Amino acid sequence: MRELERDSSASGAARGLTIVGAGRLGCAFADSLRAAGYQIAGPLGRGADGAGADAVLLCVPDAEIAAAASLIAPGRPVGHCSGATGLAVLAPHEAFSLHPLMTVTSRGASFAGAGAAIAGGTGRALGIAAELAGALGMHAVEVREEDRAAYHAAASIASNFLVTLEAAAERLAGTAGVARELLVPLVRATVENWASLGPQGALTGPVARGDEVTVSRQREAIVDRAPDLATLFDALADATRSVALRREGQPA
Repeated sequence: MRELERDSSASGAARGLTIVGAGRLGCAFADSLRAAGYQIAGPLGRGADGAGADAVLLCVPDAEIAAAASLIAPGRPVGHCSGATGLAVLAPHEAFSLHPLMTVTSRGASFAGAGAAIAGGTGRALGIAAELAGALGMHAVEVREEDRAAYHAAASIASNFLVTLEAAAERLAGTAGVARELLVPLVRATVENWASLGPQGALTGPVARGDEVTVSRQREAIVDRAPDLATLFDALADATRSVALRREGQPA
């Protein structure tokens, strides 16, 4: 993959953009691109044909991309927002993709500063994806077709699985009378340390110290209070040991 420079004057400019899909991402993209000066039609419901638009961006579930693309009037580039899906699903249109490395909730999202995986079947299509990413303040990285599933899995681990992990921590802490709010500063500091120091530098705790007695006591508590989390704990402890083995003499 390679990071692309932003270029607001890109030859692939598509100032008139139709967005299809009125879910969280479609609404967030529409609001942000309007604020950036784009003429946005939508987000429209599924079934729109995009007639009259310079380009069309499909913000629909992965399983519905092909059907949505088949309804788009020919003669304009068509893009999707899937992280794992390639461009073939958009055939026979001139195809591009734009996947934001940002979580979008019911509150919307701020895309500025986030990464964006892009692809394009032609130079013009790739230019459209890069321009849209730049207009949103994102850092565009071209991800090859064969790398998309791995890229998207990494995004899921970094975001979705982190929420699942914190849900487990919140649940266990609750058995000790500790509220989620008290875990938040710890989580934020850990993420910031990982961002600035990398995994080996950020890793602390009993596994990193080789304190297996404490790890065993933790596991016993989990088996007693939330036994269904024991398998998750074991897998994470093993993975953490592997990270600790790669440390370069840094204190735990």
